[in-house]
Amino acid sequence: MKLLLDTHTVIWWFIKDRKLSKQAKDVINRPESLVYVSTVSAWEIMIKKSIRKLHAPENFEEEMDSHHFIRLPITNHHAYALDKIPYIHYDPFDRMLIAQALAENLTLVTRDSNIRKYNVPVIVA
Repeated sequence: MKLLLDTHTVIWWFIKDRKLSKQAKDVINRPESLVYVSTVSAWEIMIKKSIRKLHAPENFEEEMDSHHFIRLPITNHHAYALDKIPYIHYDPFDRMLIAQALAENLTLVTRDSNIRKYNVPVIVA
C-alpha cells in the first residue's frame, strides 16, 4: 500500500502518540507499505514551530531516515491537481496533501474529517 501521512500523523508517529489509531499503526508498520511524507508537512511543521504554535521533534530528518519514510516533493503536477479539487477544506497545506494523494494514487492517513469529504482514499489516523 502507498501511504501519504498527514502532518499530525507523522508527528504522532515520531513521538509515539497514543492518539494514532491501531489501523494506522498497523498499515504504516507493514513491510510492503510505501510511506510518503510530503515537503508540505516539513514546511508546515517548520512554520508552526517558528511561531511557537507546534512542538515537534527537533530531529525531523533523522526520524524520516530511521523510519525509511519517502520524501515527496511538491511538483507542478501537484499544483495543477489543486484545480481539480473543490474548496471544501481551506487549509492550504491540507489542500496540497489532498492534491498530492490524488495525483500520486496515495492513501492519505489523517484524522481530519474535512479531508474525508474529498474523493481521496483515507485511513483514519
